Amino acid sequence: MNFDEETLSSADDVGMVRLSGSIEHVIYSNEENGFAICDLGTDTDELVTITGTLPYIGEGDIVTVYGKWVHNPKYGRQFRVEQAEKQLPADRASILRYLSSKTIKGIGPKIAQRIVDAFGDETFDVIENHPEWLADVPGITSKRAHEISEDFKNKAGIRSAMLFFREFFGAAMTVRIYKKWGGSAVDLAKENPYLLCEEIDGIGFERADRLAVKLGIGQDSPERLCSGVQYMLGANAHQNGHTCLPREKLVTGAAKMLEAPEERVVEAVSTLLKEQKIRTVTFDGTQFLYDKQFYDNEKYIARKLLLIDRVCPVMDTANIDSFIRKEEGDSGIRYASGQRQAIFDALENGVMLLTGGPGTGKTTVVRALLHIFDSMGLKIALCAPTGRAAKRLSESTSCEAKTIHRLLEYSGEEGKGLRFLRDENNLLEENVIIIDEASMVDNNLMAALLRAVKPGARIIVIGDSDQLPSVGAGNVLRDLLESGRFSTVRLDEIFRQAQESLIVTNAHAINRGEMPRLDVKNNDFFFLPRESDAEIAATVAQLCKIRLPKTYGEMAIKGTQVISPSRKGETGTEHLNVILQAALNPPDGHKREHKFRELVFREGDRVMQTRNDYDIEWERDDGSYGNGVFNGDIGTIVRIDPQNEQAEIRFDDKIVMYEFNMLDELEPAYAVTVHKSQGSEYPIVVIPMGSAPAMLHSRNLLYTAVTRAQSMVILVGREEVIRTMIGNNRQAMRYTGLSRWLKETES
Repeated sequence: MNFDEETLSSADDVGMVRLSGSIEHVIYSNEENGFAICDLGTDTDELVTITGTLPYIGEGDIVTVYGKWVHNPKYGRQFRVEQAEKQLPADRASILRYLSSKTIKGIGPKIAQRIVDAFGDETFDVIENHPEWLADVPGITSKRAHEISEDFKNKAGIRSAMLFFREFFGAAMTVRIYKKWGGSAVDLAKENPYLLCEEIDGIGFERADRLAVKLGIGQDSPERLCSGVQYMLGANAHQNGHTCLPREKLVTGAAKMLEAPEERVVEAVSTLLKEQKIRTVTFDGTQFLYDKQFYDNEKYIARKLLLIDRVCPVMDTANIDSFIRKEEGDSGIRYASGQRQAIFDALENGVMLLTGGPGTGKTTVVRALLHIFDSMGLKIALCAPTGRAAKRLSESTSCEAKTIHRLLEYSGEEGKGLRFLRDENNLLEENVIIIDEASMVDNNLMAALLRAVKPGARIIVIGDSDQLPSVGAGNVLRDLLESGRFSTVRLDEIFRQAQESLIVTNAHAINRGEMPRLDVKNNDFFFLPRESDAEIAATVAQLCKIRLPKTYGEMAIKGTQVISPSRKGETGTEHLNVILQAALNPPDGHKREHKFRELVFREGDRVMQTRNDYDIEWERDDGSYGNGVFNGDIGTIVRIDPQNEQAEIRFDDKIVMYEFNMLDELEPAYAVTVHKSQGSEYPIVVIPMGSAPAMLHSRNLLYTAVTRAQSMVILVGREEVIRTMIGNNRQAMRYTGLSRWLKETES
């Protein structure tokens, strides 16, 4: 067994160490993501524990690994692998040991011995190129021989992929590429590296472009230009929420990004249109270009909603009035005119939109509808886009509410992305679908939901149209309201009990463009003036650590959330999370921690999922299993396991295991941005009013932040910042076409 250690000196690998040797023992291996812990043998019989992404590793493997020495508090010195190369054993004894380790499916120690006895040093060549010869070995059928060969070639493919992509992507990303394309991964990437940014989540255009340069693909190649145009559409969808872009803006932006003449970009657009990878439509004399998925989704949403509204069974007006009168008698509530109209319209129409700010009685309307529809014998689905919103809806209505993902029975098939068991071929049984917090529902999720709704069912869409739009692409609620195609009720009367809350009255004042009351000291809305950003940050930390817990106890300890308009700066979430972690969960000899890039994750930390991960597995407290953790979900780090390089995180009643190489999906959540807080409510909300980019000092951002609070809001900072935000009613425009499709589509 050979072993050598060499410190690399290339600019790309400064500080990295290279080790070579053979795998003596596989301590742990996760086939899903390639993470493994192994003992690497040396020529002095010394064993080195290596950890990292080592897909399909097996005893007897000859490996060269690149990484760094680390100290594990429990297990001592280990080698953390950043990159790896694997070679097949060459001599008869090593081949036998490799095959006996059950690395190849269908081969155990006895079969391995027979194969090596038959083919000796040529064993691997036979398995790869002449699988039919294996059928001559006792115990191997023809079918099993081809299965052995296929599995061997798959594992050879990952070795090839790891070697090819090593310079550009980490091992975990290479595993993701290989799972998508299998043995064709390297050939496909060589043929068109831009497929990587089109089909592999987490690879942007820039990274694919670097690989293309290395492969000698020209800057003006058609593949590069076409991929760049598609990337511009996708990036604007993910970052700015646009489902489409004006053709002129797209061509100009793509030409600048690609450093290519506009006429070449126009040619690329024409090619993509011919191949139907993008679509075009003209609205009000302007030509817009769509990614095919968003084009199909918007047209489908428009057609399906109009169909539902048209075919829903019509109720007699007198019957509707009698239902409402009976509900008033049973509940002891006399509904206001707006609430009565909302209930009436929901019973009369197939699609009904209900909007309004806090304290205007939307929940009262929902409770009434639940009782009435239940008395009619109709099955009802109550849903919301996030787990926190669904939980809050359940608590306020005393009826089970589900996330839309759970309602549609999300199926986390590896590499399938957004896939639900409920769709056109497996419709929901419910006759009434009530969607709360609809401002958060994006283009993709609304289309998926509507595909599962049967004609004849009712759709009731509820949300606050003055809040920020969805994180994902689209502006569904506002587009539905703007279209004017559906029955719509806007509740604007603040009820007496809600009028006693300054959170409610100040939120409405902000929404009207008026300054909130900042001088009241004995209600639920407080203002603490501070001048400098440093003072603001220090006061926020003091509130969370000392003042609020001292006064409000457990509610403050568990229920305080800092919400900032910005990520950057002294009052942005990145800086606040550092000082809040130090204040609320400081280093402790009893708490394990793990440094990942610039972040330190510590047991007890509050963390947030930053992107939709449809494949990650979770286990509920009741023992049930499922898949999927979604953008904005907040959890707590329960345990960090350095030996297995895992972090155990609790999201409400679900436990999720994250490999250390997946921690880029998480960020600290002591402070979150307003965008990330959407759909959630917290007992106490602390909002720093400090410096931020002008575009983030807007009225609807402040309104959304304030309406996240259940019991208390504390603004900390400068009054002129509050005044500036209220005076700025400019809302970020989103290019979408849904309202136009609704206006133009025949009902």
